Amino acid sequence: MSSRKSATGNLTRRRFLAAATLTAGGLALYSGEIERHLLMTVERTVHISNLPAPFHGFRIAQLSDFHFHNYDESFFVRHAVQKVNELAPDMVALTGDFITTSNDEYRQAVPDAYACAEILREIKCPIRFCSLGNHDVSIKADVADALRRNGLTLLMNQFTTLEKRGERIWVAGIADAYFDVPNLTLAMPKRKTDEPIVLLGHEPDFADTIASQSYGVDLMLAGHTHGGQVRLPFLPPILLPAMGEKYVEGLHTVGSSGMQIYVNRGLGCMHLPFRFNCPPELTLLTLQPA
Repeated sequence: MSSRKSATGNLTRRRFLAAATLTAGGLALYSGEIERHLLMTVERTVHISNLPAPFHGFRIAQLSDFHFHNYDESFFVRHAVQKVNELAPDMVALTGDFITTSNDEYRQAVPDAYACAEILREIKCPIRFCSLGNHDVSIKADVADALRRNGLTLLMNQFTTLEKRGERIWVAGIADAYFDVPNLTLAMPKRKTDEPIVLLGHEPDFADTIASQSYGVDLMLAGHTHGGQVRLPFLPPILLPAMGEKYVEGLHTVGSSGMQIYVNRGLGCMHLPFRFNCPPELTLLTLQPA
């Protein structure tokens, strides 16, 4: 009798272990091959109080954190470009980490920068602005050259204007806030009116610094966090980088300044080729008056 109970207990344990192994394997397969490539288009309306009438309904598509070649294959970047083209936005913002750099991947980073930019050049929207991320900084001259050669405008402590029917908004971009030096004095326009400013950056928590200095930024577009990448039910994100721990994903108002920030979850992955409960994101933001 005792031997029967022992055999039954061993069989139950084997079934449990087998089921657990299958479940773990299924989750790994889902996270690594399915959700990691399950691009989600997120549409949000952003209300800006001083938005000129010609820009009512102006649409901005945002992609971020490509980490090209490292857990983000060329076919998936092409897929994202195709989806952007289907949306036909008025402007495209690409907010950094085009490549991944580390000691063992440094040699690959330069060709990856050019390969990624060659795919992104297929974005049909003629208004395409970029900012750099922390992984771009160590080879920023190469990344900048790759973007420029492929018709993508890098704003690094710089600004420009978009004009429609005699009205305008400003688009600015800062250097990476993690490993480089954002120069807000250079990046921000010297406005005589309250024309809106849309700012491209990478690290979202730097928004507090920007808002505290009264530059009048209406909307900042950032990435960096990957949205946490792995989001276990009932638990906070566990894979958040420094300068990406406060504003993790989505639309936020920064303090009492009125400045808004949108944090894109990105396309690629870091550290592990997994996404769970946090799919890659293409954002479409529509500007409307407040």
